[in-house]
Amino acid sequence: MSLDHRSVLPPHRRPLPLLAVAAARVLARVKPAALRRVLEFARRGGRPASGEEARRARDEVVAVSMRCAGNNCLQRSIAAALLCRARGAWPTWCTGVRTHPFAAHAWIQVDDEPVGEPHPAGFFRPLLSVGPVGECG
Repeated sequence: MSLDHRSVLPPHRRPLPLLAVAAARVLARVKPAALRRVLEFARRGGRPASGEEARRARDEVVAVSMRCAGNNCLQRSIAAALLCRARGAWPTWCTGVRTHPFAAHAWIQVDDEPVGEPHPAGFFRPLLSVGPVGECG
């Protein structure tokens, strides 16, 4: 297991990311169809996230959660999307696969570019995505 670089958040900036991580832990256990419905509901009213907003949310989630800093990409991506939404924005949330060798992954992206991921766009083929309202997904 490899850990993402974890910055240290001051105590007054930890509550909102911790809430997003807790909600994501619950949501990561539901069936994909139910997760999609919840995320589609959550995105309502949110403007498209900027790359900086999405990066900040992902970094803060990683900073407060060892689980999200590790290989738990589903919880990390859900938490980052929810944290963006708590601040009025919504990135595109994705989950997908690659076939050779097989691997599954979940991530957030902005303008078709993965945020904070070691792999380039197109490395994983999205199977399920929830973008900002008005975008395909």
